[in-house]
Amino acid sequence: MRVSVLSFGSVWRRRLGKDLADPKRFARAAYFNTTGVMVQGKLRTRPRIIGHARFNGVGGFNPNYPARIVGRVFECDEPSVWQGQNKMFCNAMLPSRAKPDRYLLSLRAAEFGRLMVGLPGWSSDDVWVIALSEWQEEQEGLLLMAAHGWVRTSVGKYSLKPVAYEPRRARLELTLAEEI
Repeated sequence: MRVSVLSFGSVWRRRLGKDLADPKRFARAAYFNTTGVMVQGKLRTRPRIIGHARFNGVGGFNPNYPARIVGRVFECDEPSVWQGQNKMFCNAMLPSRAKPDRYLLSLRAAEFGRLMVGLPGWSSDDVWVIALSEWQEEQEGLLLMAAHGWVRTSVGKYSLKPVAYEPRRARLELTLAEEI
């Protein structure tokens, strides 16, 4: 599956190789992105749905410049559930001409309203929640969506629309009234 990265969750973790003598220990590190919310002035995971997206240094991810992969397409495994956690592994960055099958993006309640996860009809069938953190009014979701997929929030219904001249990019558009 080809996935274009549109945005990340707020929390990053890394796992280095265990061999301290390996000169490529840092280059072979794994980086995990998930959701978080502010709790008493500190960024914390408060998972309602536990999960993460994984990127590897050898797959083209540079942890010093994560914004450089926004709009880039990765070859990824299908999302899965392992030990009760949602996981998505992004293997390698593809050439810039690659077209995505799905989009990875984060949504924050302060920007889009609260996701209505769990309520009937809260999303189209092609939306996969990778992770969701909540605390009081704070909420952040990391979603895998297909083009033209949609989610419902406390503000309204948002649809993911690819940019016509740049299919690696897409934006959420608010539908003000339900179409009849």
